[in-house]
Amino acid sequence: MAEANRALDDDGFYDDEDPFMDASDVERLMLGEATREELEAEQTDTDTGHRFGASELPDDSVFEGADDPFLDAEAVEAEAAPEEDLTNPLFAELQSELADGLMPAEPMYGEIDDEISAQPVPRITIGAFCERPETGALMTTVGEDRRLAKAHLKIDMGGLPAAIERYHDETTPNLLIIETGMRGRGLFEQLEHLAGVCDPETKVVIIGATNDITLYRELIKRGVSEYLVPPMTPLHVIRTVSELFLDPDQPFAGKTIAFIGAKGGVGSSTIAHNCAWALTEGLAQDAVLMDMDLSWGTAGLDFNQDPAQTLGDALSEPDRLDDALLDRLLVRCTDRLSLFSAPATLDRDWDFSPTDYEMVLEKVRRQAPFITLDLPHVWTPWLKQTLLAADEVVVTVTPDLASLRNAKNLFDLVSGSRPNDEPPKVVVNMAGMPKRPEIPLKDFADALGTPPVLVMPFEPQLFGKAANNGQMINEVDPKSKAADGFGHLASLVTGRTPAAPRRKSLISKMFGG
Repeated sequence: MAEANRALDDDGFYDDEDPFMDASDVERLMLGEATREELEAEQTDTDTGHRFGASELPDDSVFEGADDPFLDAEAVEAEAAPEEDLTNPLFAELQSELADGLMPAEPMYGEIDDEISAQPVPRITIGAFCERPETGALMTTVGEDRRLAKAHLKIDMGGLPAAIERYHDETTPNLLIIETGMRGRGLFEQLEHLAGVCDPETKVVIIGATNDITLYRELIKRGVSEYLVPPMTPLHVIRTVSELFLDPDQPFAGKTIAFIGAKGGVGSSTIAHNCAWALTEGLAQDAVLMDMDLSWGTAGLDFNQDPAQTLGDALSEPDRLDDALLDRLLVRCTDRLSLFSAPATLDRDWDFSPTDYEMVLEKVRRQAPFITLDLPHVWTPWLKQTLLAADEVVVTVTPDLASLRNAKNLFDLVSGSRPNDEPPKVVVNMAGMPKRPEIPLKDFADALGTPPVLVMPFEPQLFGKAANNGQMINEVDPKSKAADGFGHLASLVTGRTPAAPRRKSLISKMFGG
């Protein structure tokens, strides 16, 4: 026993030069049932040295002969490590590391970081091999998520054996997600075979059954990119995939907030512009406002700007749009708010493809943490794609039947296409207009399944003055209910709250500070 303890490093684990010992071997060593030399000799025959990314294939006999390396469930259970003795100092240290976050206890992840989980996955191929129907259903939901719209996900059952059999004669995808309930030597035998058939660029994520720090370390040592354990949500898996394939040179992408009207003339652009102002001036966040109504956009008028170059120029040649050109196209309205104005002319048809809009938007997202999209009331392929890809959707309505019907259609489309996202937020604008019959707000809430997040009263004098002066509501009357409403909406769509005002000291009050 003393000899075994001397072989351990300062952390209580064997260093990189020592062969990996699974949980059952560790316990045998500590209980004195085997010596270190005996365990090393046992592992010599099974450790072939393959790692993920190796080009050498294992001998074909492992796929054809009677000595099938795949172990059935009973054999796996027989090899699984017995229950750990938590009174042993080594296992107490393992539990301490779990508490310190080196290997978080279930669930594997806690709160999901919105900025990370929001990142779209690039155009990659993903192969998922599941053992349980529940995991297959989870992966199906993952594949339907908007963040994987560019990726190609194929789901099969059968776990590790099915993956090895499939890719013995086929090229492996960019990412393999494999579920296995195995532990011990049987698991690592199969992983060696999988490593032998994997292409060098393929990344591997294992979904296992136990939260084991030793197992996790050995998997990472053998080239596995990540190890997940249930319970998981679709966002857990999406976050893992996103982190593996984000461009390390450009990991940042701002959150997109799409504003659209349930019909023309409901004031969606006014809501979008004033929310962008409240977001930057009230919450002290940087943002870019994109006026995507190329023919009739009013953002330039509302912010009293007349730029020479607009969003139309960027869409005309999206391949040429780099950071330097984008800086010239964006108009600085305030220290924190930049405007990507619309041409607002009728001399062109502005017939661009959805890919053009997608390329420009991806580059704009590198400029600020929040991108507000003022979408026109039209229905085209590019608008549908932009709407469904947005991180937040705000639908502006007026309290009438047409708005209710159209908003219900939008809700059904957006919610059905984005099952892992929150439903759109509804803003009721111009409520309380004199002599106009209105549908009760309760009917809106019942039809849409959610109450409006903001009801903006009909104040033609205030809004008309702001529009004619090229100002925001907060600039005209910062103490108005409308100004407070825009600040509330900005907090909802960003998840940020305004900083509490600092209390002035007696001396600062005396000297006007």
